[in-house]
Amino acid sequence: MPSTAVEVQSVLVLLLAAIVAVPLAQRVRVSPMLGYLAAGMVVGPYGFGFIRDTGEAEQLSEFGVVFLLFTIGLDMPLQRLQAMWRYIFGLGLAQVLVTGGAVGLAGYELGLTPRAALVVGGALAFSSTAAALQLLAERGELASRVGRVSLAVLLFQDLAVVPLLALLPLLARGASNGIAAALGIALGKGIAAILLILLLGRLVLRPLFRVSAMTRIRETFAATNLLVVLGLGWATAEAGMSMALGAFLAGLLLAETEYRHQVEADILPVRGLFLGLFFITVGMVIDTTLVLRHWQAVLALSAVLLAGKPVILWALARLFRLGAPLAIRAGLLLSQCGEFAFVVFGIARQLGLIEGDLGTVLIATVALTMATTPLMAALGRRLAGALQVQRAPEAALMAEEAADLSGHVIIAGFGRIGGIVGQMLAEQQLPYIAIEQSVPLVEESRRHGRPVYFGDASRAELLNAAGVERARAALITLDQPEAAERVVAALRRNHPDLRIIARSRDAAHARRLEAAGADAVILEALEPGLQMGAAVLRVAGTPASTIDRTLDALRRGVAA
Repeated sequence: MPSTAVEVQSVLVLLLAAIVAVPLAQRVRVSPMLGYLAAGMVVGPYGFGFIRDTGEAEQLSEFGVVFLLFTIGLDMPLQRLQAMWRYIFGLGLAQVLVTGGAVGLAGYELGLTPRAALVVGGALAFSSTAAALQLLAERGELASRVGRVSLAVLLFQDLAVVPLLALLPLLARGASNGIAAALGIALGKGIAAILLILLLGRLVLRPLFRVSAMTRIRETFAATNLLVVLGLGWATAEAGMSMALGAFLAGLLLAETEYRHQVEADILPVRGLFLGLFFITVGMVIDTTLVLRHWQAVLALSAVLLAGKPVILWALARLFRLGAPLAIRAGLLLSQCGEFAFVVFGIARQLGLIEGDLGTVLIATVALTMATTPLMAALGRRLAGALQVQRAPEAALMAEEAADLSGHVIIAGFGRIGGIVGQMLAEQQLPYIAIEQSVPLVEESRRHGRPVYFGDASRAELLNAAGVERARAALITLDQPEAAERVVAALRRNHPDLRIIARSRDAAHARRLEAAGADAVILEALEPGLQMGAAVLRVAGTPASTIDRTLDALRRGVAA
């Protein structure tokens, strides 16, 4: 069969596997990631063999991680990233050094050469960016405290790619005196590349997207998106780092621009397709025959890593004064090994640093631990929930959640309306903290990982614990009119620059809220009628500008 036909057949098989995997995973109520992994095992060379050569699929699948990091960067303004630096270069660095050292030392004690132990320890210290962040995104928790801490650790791991890649050829040549100098040069090269990308990006990206947007051609704008993502990814890859890091920097630079939302809308479908392909290819490299032949070694190594890595990260997180529930969740979420280990072990085998059977066992272990990510994350949520029930007071928990937050939203009242707003914020990766007085509602929200805390939002100590001085806005959705007015008045009195949006029952209540200091008031009895009327006008062919003017006039008339 001609090579082109073989390539088309492989693409068709991958697309069919992706289409079938997700509905089946949803049917049995497991993470789509497990569905993709299972699909890869079925269609790959160690399953039914529909795809024999995984090389091209693996190259394509790398773009899944690239686009994932780009969209995360889009939702991570520089102001928020600056608040995470302590965890990126503190907790992240400590995690890589301690975990890598522990794994490497254990490997040396078990008979590995010092060079092999160093390579194995470094590679297995990393966690899977794709697996961990995809789960957080599915649950809308990327902007939560555990999401921010996990992302900080993963970002440092991407930075640590530079010295580890630089180290491999030096170890293969047996050089010892030049290792420190080579690592220093590699780190300096990487830092210089990042600074150059950030500088040029600020000067070039906004004008580039302005020109692209002025054409009013959607295909041109989409092509500009791909050029920026892949171009900056290529630049960091040329500097010895990962493409994913360059894509993250691209997203970071675009996060503050007016083009962010359109860029995200264009990239999301591409990201989902390639990310699914990534997990399918991970499943394809699992050699089931070898796993069965060396099942004891694979299971033992997987169990040690899945137990040891969370313990190390938990201990380090506690040293950084993170709460026990958060430390447990982050540790178990990042317990797996990362996709970068496939690259490291592949190069190490080519250079003769790792023998064939050992390399195959390590690759199978990495894939197996990645497959356990949803289960370990679920275990972390359950254990953290059990610990949080026993902890008090709420103000301390809230202060811990808001410790590194800036530009977040405070929601007073997390009933039907507050919950909808919280879900919308989470989908846009915008952080929020909610204060609610219903104990059952607080407990139910916390079981689902939402940052909801019990208390009276008019109390200054609770607002301070929620980081009100760093918040961008406060949303008041309380059912009790007097309580809502009291909260608005307290916020306006102590924080005159804060944007306050309040919900009112009727026009009289709206006027009292405005008098108390609310910047905007939404009448709950009015909005459903306005939206239904607007829908009828759209069906009747009324221009959108006319509908907007009509709605504004009616709102002003009722509120007057």
